[in-house]
Amino acid sequence: MEKFINEFGYLALMVGTFFEGETAILTASSLIYKGLFAFPWTVLAAFSGSFISDWIYFLIGRLNGKVFIAKRPKLQAKFKPVTDFFHHHKLQILFSYRFLYGFRIIIPLVIGMSGLRPISYLFYSTVTGLIWATTVSTAGYWTGRLLNLQTKSFEENFIFIMIGFALVGLTLGFTINRITTRKVNSEEAAQK
Repeated sequence: MEKFINEFGYLALMVGTFFEGETAILTASSLIYKGLFAFPWTVLAAFSGSFISDWIYFLIGRLNGKVFIAKRPKLQAKFKPVTDFFHHHKLQILFSYRFLYGFRIIIPLVIGMSGLRPISYLFYSTVTGLIWATTVSTAGYWTGRLLNLQTKSFEENFIFIMIGFALVGLTLGFTINRITTRKVNSEEAAQK
């Protein structure tokens, strides 16, 4: 495993955060204290993978999203509440969307379709991505340090460790999603 990490560690982390962010970054960052990853490079690789993913979906939404939705009336009805929600809570979503687990594709698509200028999205995706990568890397580092995770432990218990990190990512995303939803619901109730 150490040979693989030495050869492909940061590239594998970048690919992992492109497809599924939290588990990949938690796994890599939990080995920082053992010297297998360096904190700044871990943050940069995780940020890069998620940044590229976000921009691909943003550009798909910006270039083709409205045409795709316009041709599908049933999908248009389902998509309208999501778009309305984004326009109503634009700043909150732009600063927190990386932490909303389970919305990794839909939010950048909606943002792309919203008419937000690419230069504005560049600012928000950079700031949010760096905050996300730093926060999750820090959590992974302390998890690895407190549990004294070793590469041998990873090799012998890979599935259990991945499930554990996935559960941590899901719990973190669910908690942030729940707090955001509760806040939005209370604001909507206050407006009625």
